[in-house]
Amino acid sequence: QVELVESGGGLVQPVGSLRLSCAAATRTFSIYAMGWFRQAPGKEREFVASITWSGGNEYYADSVKGRFTISRDNDKNTVYLQMNSLKPEETAVYYCAARRSLIISAYDFWGQGTRVTVSS
Repeated sequence: QVELVESGGGLVQPVGSLRLSCAAATRTFSIYAMGWFRQAPGKEREFVASITWSGGNEYYADSVKGRFTISRDNDKNTVYLQMNSLKPEETAVYYCAARRSLIISAYDFWGQGTRVTVSS
């Protein structure tokens, strides 16, 4: 119903930058917010950033504030995550997710993930 496809992951050196994309196969009226999460091997999935679809309000985990920027292109139904000054500990599979409801806080749909490796 709501298909999310991430792209842009890969190998990057510490303090390097990477830009992730998430294309949503849905109309903007079906989305309240889009978010990025990440999960390192053997670790729990954690919140990274989110953005409301209509208003463009941005939210970030404390660990990425000032370095990551989330944005969206309404015409392309795509959300982006610009990651700067990447750290080795941020190696993880990055997932985008869609939240449909203003009332229900849970994210309803998840992409397959794109792997980010930060290493020299």
